[in-house]
Amino acid sequence: MRLPEVERGEHLRHRAFYALIRLVSGFRAPDVIRTLKFHGAFLGDHMYFQRVMRGPGPWSVGERELFAAWVSKVNRCEF
Repeated sequence: MRLPEVERGEHLRHRAFYALIRLVSGFRAPDVIRTLKFHGAFLGDHMYFQRVMRGPGPWSVGERELFAAWVSKVNRCEF
């Protein structure tokens, strides 16, 4: 079950964004995008992921991608 606000978009700009994704890709916006857009201030900064994956740190970008792929496999993520 999904909250209607998450599925359709909480604001007009979200609905327009989802429509653009459908127009360009031919598919509905992924659930992860819809969830991140829903109450964004509550859920936090979704760009944090990019800072973690691409920012300075002891591991290379390739190593970080490998870690992410492994976690996705363990979690049986479809992505």
